[in-house]
Amino acid sequence: MFKPKTERIENLAKSNTKVIKQLESLFVGETNMYIDYANVRPWSNKLGWHIDIKRLKQFLDSFDNINSIKFYNGTLEGDNESEDFFKKIEECKYDVKTKPVKLMKISIDASSISSESTNLLNNFIRSALIKKYDIETIEYLNKKFKEMNDKGVFFIEDRKCNFDVEIGRDMLLDYERNSIETYILWSGDSDFADPIIQLLKDGKNVILFATSRRVSSELNNLKSDGLFIFDIQKIRNFICWKKEMQKGPPKEAPKL
Repeated sequence: MFKPKTERIENLAKSNTKVIKQLESLFVGETNMYIDYANVRPWSNKLGWHIDIKRLKQFLDSFDNINSIKFYNGTLEGDNESEDFFKKIEECKYDVKTKPVKLMKISIDASSISSESTNLLNNFIRSALIKKYDIETIEYLNKKFKEMNDKGVFFIEDRKCNFDVEIGRDMLLDYERNSIETYILWSGDSDFADPIIQLLKDGKNVILFATSRRVSSELNNLKSDGLFIFDIQKIRNFICWKKEMQKGPPKEAPKL
């Protein structure tokens, strides 16, 4: 049942009764939520608005049958912004799951390769796409590498911190250890297909919270097996930055 945690949420709910009723119908029995934040954060580029993690937690806490809200995000050790964000997540009282972000240096040193070589490009572009390139395109891209080398840049730093294994494991462990009926995953990553299929086979409710065009085809195909995909644009005003709230009546979110 929906019990607004703040006066602001209560007022917003009055003009969003349809979506509140829909969520109440989706959150069946004991419900656990899994937020893959590394996957969710880039959605802002598509949506044109950002998720406020404090407002999100207040909104989710308004549903009294949500048992746990697990928040997965890497921490870049020694980085003040990353460490401050981690503290903020903890202050919001999420069930935080974190691990160090790995920093990887990828070479872009083109000094020892031919202009027609794909050795460096293979580090950044899928081989299926590289095979479609003509020689002129490959030469042009290698030229850009050499221009960066001339400026003293020989490595690209990339960050990696994937929680797919941890989230899939936690979903199945929660199934084994608890009487959880509904599993809500904030992600559209195809790597979650296997645990979702298992939960659906066992008669559990599984819901993806996502945004249009951010759900893999592998997960979209599971809708016929009972997977429900909820577009988070429907709850924008509840969870976005205050300055990004929409004015007027809520707009209908596109179908996934």
